Amino acid sequence: MTSANAVPEIIRRYFAYASQRDTEAYFGLFADDAVVEDEGKTYHGIAEIRRWRGQVPLVSYEITDVEQTPAGTVVTATITGDFPGSPFAGLRFRFEEYDDAAIRRLRIAP
Repeated sequence: MTSANAVPEIIRRYFAYASQRDTEAYFGLFADDAVVEDEGKTYHGIAEIRRWRGQVPLVSYEITDVEQTPAGTVVTATITGDFPGSPFAGLRFRFEEYDDAAIRRLRIAP
């Protein structure tokens, strides 16, 4: 298991806020022109990210690995919630463009 200290602060906040019902703090993590890819679909900007969040079930996250790559930070997690196949292990969150202030590109895929 990876130490929480290995996870950049904005990514730690992402997982803390993502496990709560849609809060402004969660959306505040993203740049206005952010891009999120999940389940083969791409969401551009805060309005589309809000719609995406409204369609996904509320889940809890257990971070199992963090890897720094040339493309960004890859966080592997087990998600648990009210959905078929729960819990699901090995979901990868690829934070490809971010800094201390905002997430600009996130790809979610096994």
